[in-house]
Amino acid sequence: MADGARYSRALILGASVVAIAAMMAEGSLAQTASPQAENAPSEQPKRAKRKLGKPQVAEQAAPEILNARAQAGGTASVQVLDTITVAATKTRERAIDALAPVSSITLDQIQGIQPNRLSGIFYAVPGVSFQERGDDPATVINIRGLQDFGRVAVVVDGARQNYQRTGHNANGSFFLDPELIGGVDVVRGPTANIYGSGAIGGLVSFRTKDINDVLRPGERWGADLSGSYGSNNNRGLGSVFGGVRATPDVDIFGGAVYRTQGNYKDGNGTEIGNTGNQVEAGLMKLTVRPALGHEVKFGAVFQDYQYDIGQFNRGPVVTAAQRALYQGSSVYASDAKNYTGTITWNYSLPSDNLFDWHMSIYGNRVDNDQTKTYHYSTSGAAYCGTGNFGNNISGCVGDKRGYVLDTYGIDVNNTTRFNVGDWRNAVTWGIDAFQDDVITTDSRGNSNITTPSGIRTVSGGFLQLKQNYSTWFEAVSAIRYDRYDLDSGRTSAGGDRFSPKITLGVTPVPGFQPYVSYAEGYRAPSITETVISGAHATGGGPAFFPCPDGTVGLFCFLPSPNLRPEVGKNKEVGLNLKYDNIFSANDSFRGKINLFRNDVSDYIDLVASAPVPVPPFGSFSQYYQYQNIANARIEGFEAETMYDAGSWFIGVAGHYIKGKNVQTNIGLATITPTKVVTTGGVRLLDRTLILSAQWASYGPNNDVPANYIRSTGYDLVNLYLTYNATRDIVFSASIDNLLNQYYRPYAVPGSSTDGTSQNDVLWSSPGPGRVYKAGMKIHFGGA
Repeated sequence: MADGARYSRALILGASVVAIAAMMAEGSLAQTASPQAENAPSEQPKRAKRKLGKPQVAEQAAPEILNARAQAGGTASVQVLDTITVAATKTRERAIDALAPVSSITLDQIQGIQPNRLSGIFYAVPGVSFQERGDDPATVINIRGLQDFGRVAVVVDGARQNYQRTGHNANGSFFLDPELIGGVDVVRGPTANIYGSGAIGGLVSFRTKDINDVLRPGERWGADLSGSYGSNNNRGLGSVFGGVRATPDVDIFGGAVYRTQGNYKDGNGTEIGNTGNQVEAGLMKLTVRPALGHEVKFGAVFQDYQYDIGQFNRGPVVTAAQRALYQGSSVYASDAKNYTGTITWNYSLPSDNLFDWHMSIYGNRVDNDQTKTYHYSTSGAAYCGTGNFGNNISGCVGDKRGYVLDTYGIDVNNTTRFNVGDWRNAVTWGIDAFQDDVITTDSRGNSNITTPSGIRTVSGGFLQLKQNYSTWFEAVSAIRYDRYDLDSGRTSAGGDRFSPKITLGVTPVPGFQPYVSYAEGYRAPSITETVISGAHATGGGPAFFPCPDGTVGLFCFLPSPNLRPEVGKNKEVGLNLKYDNIFSANDSFRGKINLFRNDVSDYIDLVASAPVPVPPFGSFSQYYQYQNIANARIEGFEAETMYDAGSWFIGVAGHYIKGKNVQTNIGLATITPTKVVTTGGVRLLDRTLILSAQWASYGPNNDVPANYIRSTGYDLVNLYLTYNATRDIVFSASIDNLLNQYYRPYAVPGSSTDGTSQNDVLWSSPGPGRVYKAGMKIHFGGA
């Protein structure tokens, strides 16, 4: 662990050197032409719009939504739904024009919120929620009630994030500090299946910061220095990002982040144990334009998270009643390192209708080393003392365990544009593949069983036709092929499938665009779901059942080599609304509204056998196995709207979603609670001062399985201030959870098989109470 942390710090130091070098860069090289934002193209053949002899960098498009500091003095209103995205169809279009439930989050928004965790930037995105533990800095994204085992595809700079560890937590998470992010695209539902296998819930695509997020037009070098401090409890952040355009065709960019916090208190004033953590992170990027229209980017992101996961006892644990109330869990000192490397090659020219090319090769490693530091029992066979082997789930204090996931992948796609009569056509094809290699080590505990090692390879390809007729009709049709192969010891599995998609939209009058869509998605079973096998250890208590492999334990996991992949079949009706100059010059309204039903056949869930008597303890299930249930149905309504008058703005977003196991008519525990989010603000002092407020109202999720503790209903009110004191100095401040409300945002398993509550989840699930934050950002740059 110490060596890994040292290497991580060395990499971060290297990123810092790059950033400082960018600030100090000097030379007599020709100043680069300032990149121009490219308008969102309709799907038609590109026309040559440039003169020969200009530097190649002039052909590169800058982000359509610029840094908030560059926008502050502008006169036009800024709509987030006008952000250019490729998430829905892998062709460039504004989010508001996409015939899909697409949302975008810009760097402007992220910097104004000053988030400590990723969930803080998604409040106003409909259909999205999070299942986070306060003592674990990893992020778990839920879209439309689906999460775990890759049901939501998460990519960072195009690299999939597939980390998974089974325990008292969600089965699928990833590590990413929000200070590294330059923008986010979200696609809800299987319509995102062109991004690869598994995305039956949706896609979240993160873009890390790049040189255009720091350098302003006309600058050859620049750097941003940021720092902030927050209450509840000593939330500190420092970061530096800088870059230099070494030549018109070479960009160098780097940055480093340090973040720390102590244990926070929830809205009731209770300190949540082990919610303090420390993050060290950095990134480096080299962009080269070797020929006209070509861009090759080399990127590396590295993060080191140091934290303690688990909860201490909150009282005596002698009797069964006391254990149910006060018993916590083992605590582990954790050092999670996340390394992502990418190489991307893009080619695009306005005059070339045959090729609009993208290729990405990536690798991601998550290496989570954990050392046990606390044991919840102080007596009996579970006590870790002299001559005692300790708890057979988690071992003794000082024992180590580790979880490593290596993911390697490739993604290639190209778009060809042509006209047939009055029809403008864009044909996009693509292939992609990734391999997960899971390695679990546990010197004495049970992790080798609950998170088994193995290798899974997933591959596929797609063909898509996007057609536009005049200004009033658009059709998107696609077919995707997926295949997977899985191997773990003596167990192997595989399968394949074709998944169709069709979307039709019309614009009978400008600004009003209804559409209908049908899309299918395919998720291959994970390694854990397929091969998990053996006894769940007793934790020092009595063994209730013998297992088929000869071991004994509280219950037995059974493997599922014949597990069938899940198939999501999503029906959707949507409406895009886009109006400008409504009541005054430069005001605007944007809205996206969706109704959907996603029927997931062969939905995979952990199923318990019928309870049998175990005198004198009660009745318990002997077997647990991941099985295909007949069908899960998830349906709901989503809306995202914003009116911007320039000097003020107001928007409402939210969703209502319900989901059931159709076979039992019991609600799914992961369904996202109902939420309505209202955001409003004003821009004062020639738009150098922005004051805004956000009210997020959440309803409880009452339709959950009987053994779950329901989430709470709650209201979060947040206040934000951004002041551009000068062109280069920006102050920001915020109050999160102004009303200091106690809240648990998701349903918690109420009891385990031994009759005791999963108190570590229950106690670590509440979010923080009121938090005051203030920060400053300073920009340096020159030509």
